[in-house]
Amino acid sequence: MEQTHAQRRGKMEKIADPRDIIIKPIVSEKSYGLIDEYNKYTFLVKKTANKTQIKQAVEQIFGVKVTGVNTINRPGKRKRTRTGYGKRPDTKRAIVSLKEGDRIDIFGPVG
Repeated sequence: MEQTHAQRRGKMEKIADPRDIIIKPIVSEKSYGLIDEYNKYTFLVKKTANKTQIKQAVEQIFGVKVTGVNTINRPGKRKRTRTGYGKRPDTKRAIVSLKEGDRIDIFGPVG
């Protein structure tokens, strides 16, 4: 099997379990709109995961063909409490495009 450039350089870590990469789906009006119009699904993912690992994890978990992955790093918001200031955790989201005709049924019947 031919290795990619990142694998040869030792930059990619092996995925023990793909469920360690995909944390949970994002449920919002915007994510449902992306499913209906463009067949794109939004997931909260591990902060250290790269696009290749996210693609492999989605294909292994859901048995679909991924055509593209876009990622968004979101900084946590600073929040005030009674005793001072705190910070919500930083998160990473992945918007995954699927091949025409493939669906993921974790969201129920959408579209």
